[in-house]
Amino acid sequence: MTFESFAQAQSFLLWSAFGLAFIIGLVANKTNFCTMGAVSDMVNMGDYSRFRAWLLAIAVALLGVVTLEYFGKMSVDGTFPPYRASQIIWAENLLGGILFGIGMTLASGCGNKTLVRIGGGNIKSLMVLVVMGLFAFYMTNPLPGTDQTLFSLLFYDWIRPLAMNGDRPSDLGNLINPEAPELTRLIIGGVAAVILLWIIFKDHDFRSSRDNILGGLVIGLVILAAWYITANIQVDVEGEPYNLTSYYDEWDMLSDDEEGKPAMGRPLSTQSFTFVNPSAQFVGFNLGGYQLSLLSFGVMAVFGVILGSLFWALVSKNFRIEWFASVKDFFSHLIGGTLMGIGGTLALGCTFGQGITGLSTLAVGSFLAFIGIVFGSALTMKIQYYKMLYEDASFLDALITSLVELKLLPKSMRRLEQL
Repeated sequence: MTFESFAQAQSFLLWSAFGLAFIIGLVANKTNFCTMGAVSDMVNMGDYSRFRAWLLAIAVALLGVVTLEYFGKMSVDGTFPPYRASQIIWAENLLGGILFGIGMTLASGCGNKTLVRIGGGNIKSLMVLVVMGLFAFYMTNPLPGTDQTLFSLLFYDWIRPLAMNGDRPSDLGNLINPEAPELTRLIIGGVAAVILLWIIFKDHDFRSSRDNILGGLVIGLVILAAWYITANIQVDVEGEPYNLTSYYDEWDMLSDDEEGKPAMGRPLSTQSFTFVNPSAQFVGFNLGGYQLSLLSFGVMAVFGVILGSLFWALVSKNFRIEWFASVKDFFSHLIGGTLMGIGGTLALGCTFGQGITGLSTLAVGSFLAFIGIVFGSALTMKIQYYKMLYEDASFLDALITSLVELKLLPKSMRRLEQL
């Protein structure tokens, strides 16, 4: 995909992001593809159908990425966010994942589900998007009147020293066999995909569920398509190809003036779908007065998912306005959005960004973030369950009992009995 000018290449990038995101919004609404719902069904009802749909999306994206990389059709080494960075920020991935998992449970959905619900008419989710976006924005941008970000104020001094510095990309291929990382990733990804597909399709109920199969398959393919497109967009400058990032870095030499130059270069890198950082970009786009220089893959993804979901809501006649049921419901969503913005930024992604997109790169940090997200969400659901059963029970009793049920504490420590 080679274009004669930067403007043409960037336009293709932005409209591709919108079109693919539109498909995500439409399909997620139609099939009820929901990662938080998947954890909820699994924890509360023992139903793994939607979790299998999530695993199907992971398997499809993973198999596609390792195959295309092996045959030299694309590379996801230098991405935005930097999944395979040599520095493994394991504590940030894990803590951020846990915070995000708690937040998405309190806010009734992950980043993508928040956008899908907005398209369906849910005003609560609009507030969640704004809150999540604001906190994510100020995690990486200075707070008004200061030179400090939320990350530097709350986390940097104690959590960044825990990071592990390496001399090679932090994906399984490079860590296990740096002499042949592409082949190693192909073997690991291929075996993992086959195992996942066996786990997924061995279940008769899943095999008979067209929506779950459609949701997992389409979303996995969309993640893969975004990787392929963003990795292969180039600008031809007198016979020499430049990707968008390298063109941006050499803008003064390649372009006659500043017109059409994006505000930032990193969002031009190879990437696929994630929804926490894009929520921050969306907030930045609004705070910046809707300047075209602030339009990015992430901003277009936010618009695309919302409008795709809206389209299906109108076609299926399921569009309806929803508001907060109570003051408690309002604060639950407010706290949830806050934790999603902070946690998703720490973890470098959400259930999509790390749980599908990141895992497709076989990055170590993505596995840690995925574990943290599922754990944080499952634990929160268990606590909510016991607080509902035992209204007078303390939070500590509910927490310890929940950890026992998750098999993280011995049964002898159980405080509350299941009814």
